[in-house]
Amino acid sequence: MTGYNRADSEWEELVHAGRNFLVERAKLGKFTSYTELNVTLARRTGCRPFDFERADQRAAMGHLLGLIVERDQEVAPSDPPLMLSALVNYLGANDAGSGFYQLAKELRLLPQSASADEKLDFWATQVKQLFERHGAGPATPD
Repeated sequence: MTGYNRADSEWEELVHAGRNFLVERAKLGKFTSYTELNVTLARRTGCRPFDFERADQRAAMGHLLGLIVERDQEVAPSDPPLMLSALVNYLGANDAGSGFYQLAKELRLLPQSASADEKLDFWATQVKQLFERHGAGPATPD
């Protein structure tokens, strides 16, 4: 897991805290933003926050979200797989970022040629199933 100038132990801590936070959000039936996730991770772990002004740090956050999805499948497998990262949106956005859809394609959950409507439907289904799995009702705005 080493990469982006972080030790394996730091990644482990970030994955654990990130998964816990996203499960908490799912239980509440709520989304989060990259910014809120970043601040929460720094507060809960003491690890330095990601600097979203830098492309490599934005990529590192994407890497972390991929690791969280992977860990979640180990801890709470589902068929089809659910992606906790579906709950992370850009501030002011109504769906997940491009990295979410790319990971879904890599996991073969979404066709490579998926249209914008197919992507949105996939994301909405993921969110609905995540909320159902964790006992939340419909999504609520923050």
